[in-house]
Amino acid sequence: MLSVHTNYASLIAQNSVTKSNDMLTNAMERLSTGMRINSAADDAAGLQIATRLNSNVVGMQTASRNVSDATSMLQTADGALDEVTTIALRQKELALQAANGVNSDADLNALHAEFNELRTEITRIIGDGTANNPGTQYAGNDLFGSLDGGVDFQIGSSSTEVLTVTAARINLAAIDDGTGAGTTVDLATATLTTSTGANDAIDVVDALLNEVGTRRSTLGANINRLGHTASNLANVTQNTQAAAGRIMDTDFAVESANMTRNQLLVQAGTNILSSANQNTNLVMGLLR
Repeated sequence: MLSVHTNYASLIAQNSVTKSNDMLTNAMERLSTGMRINSAADDAAGLQIATRLNSNVVGMQTASRNVSDATSMLQTADGALDEVTTIALRQKELALQAANGVNSDADLNALHAEFNELRTEITRIIGDGTANNPGTQYAGNDLFGSLDGGVDFQIGSSSTEVLTVTAARINLAAIDDGTGAGTTVDLATATLTTSTGANDAIDVVDALLNEVGTRRSTLGANINRLGHTASNLANVTQNTQAAAGRIMDTDFAVESANMTRNQLLVQAGTNILSSANQNTNLVMGLLR
């Protein structure tokens, strides 16, 4: 039917051009931004899923930094105790030397002088939590005091993923030779000025080494655990990012093909629309 008021062919062509142009615009937007989803209207469900995945990624990336900080803290404590071990081994060497009966009083005094200075350094490293002797510091805090109360490390993206590490501060006043009440010699009273005192000092140093070894085993176990935690976080983060990328990222091969196809459809539709608009000229031919 020929009609002046309603050009059905033109309406169809207009609708087709509009649809093709919308798809062309969408393809060009995705190619220019690199994102398949640029608004919620593009893929509402996909956007929600990707947002949740990206939230997990941000949490795990932060947790990875937390794990590194936690490892540094525990390694600092372990390093301090390693130095205490080195000092204690030297103290045992001095005590064993002093226990030998060939030493003169001058020799014993010299051995005791070094033993006493080493004892002072151990006290400084371990600390007692007071303002005068806070001990080894980490980030401005009393390191062994913090570990004594337990430190919570956030090692995951959820609030429940927490690692608590507790390593009680070594009570140097309680380190003794184990001889019992009344005859006990502790680290503070140990002396190398006599052979008897030197033998007692050997037992005291052995007790100190045992305490240090216990703390270092706790720290080492948790350092190893954090290493595995870091590896797992890196693996999960990588795969979660890949999953979010499959939802959010543009597939350039697909969108390039879509853009080319829609460009052709817009051009073809425009040409057809031009031809359809000429149909009204046929009416004029009938009226001549």
